[in-house]
Amino acid sequence: MGLPRQAPAQVAQGGDVMKRFLVVLAALSAILLPLSVSAESNRDDGIRSERGTNKDISWKYVSTLLSDIKGKNKRPAKLVEVSFSQNWLDAQPAAKGDEEWRCLSEALYFEARGETVKGQFAVAEVILNRVKSTQYPGTVCAVVKQGTGRKYQCQFTYTCDGYKDVVAEHKAYERVSKVARVAIDGTANPLTDGATHYHNLTVRPAWARTFKKTAQIGVHLFYRHNYRTAQSE
Repeated sequence: MGLPRQAPAQVAQGGDVMKRFLVVLAALSAILLPLSVSAESNRDDGIRSERGTNKDISWKYVSTLLSDIKGKNKRPAKLVEVSFSQNWLDAQPAAKGDEEWRCLSEALYFEARGETVKGQFAVAEVILNRVKSTQYPGTVCAVVKQGTGRKYQCQFTYTCDGYKDVVAEHKAYERVSKVARVAIDGTANPLTDGATHYHNLTVRPAWARTFKKTAQIGVHLFYRHNYRTAQSE
């Protein structure tokens, strides 16, 4: 799938994290200390009921803080004004990220660096749609590498075309890494109506006859299954 083959995120300060950690400890103490009191102090139903309510609220508060520290439960980011132009992309700050971001950046570089900016966003969207779907692996890296090493089974051409994966065009990589950052952050409007497949206009894979075409962007056609999973709806 795709063409033949042809990084600032703001890091929390250490003191900030320590403050959050101390708040978590204080909240946990507020929950656990009442649990250690004797049964005599729980005779009054009203007190017991009130304590239970406070405990529930506290647990939710602690859970939210812990998730925030881990970066796992951030509020949905606001959509940004993406013009899908090279000038807009060049004006964005250098991108950074984790292994998932690196895998997506690499996939965009080898699969879509010759595409328009809009086309690159669309390819990124397909990969992320697969991550959300129960039909595919649950991480970007696993989606990109699915089938690699098995003849005719790889999902992305560059992972099994026999060429060494070398990033030679550093400016192009810098640009697609910015696309990957915005796509992962979920701050761009969707383009492909839930597509999980795409192909270049120069080929016509057999699966394209049975899937629903959702968009044509640049030199790629985009498709999804005729059914929609809960994740993709």
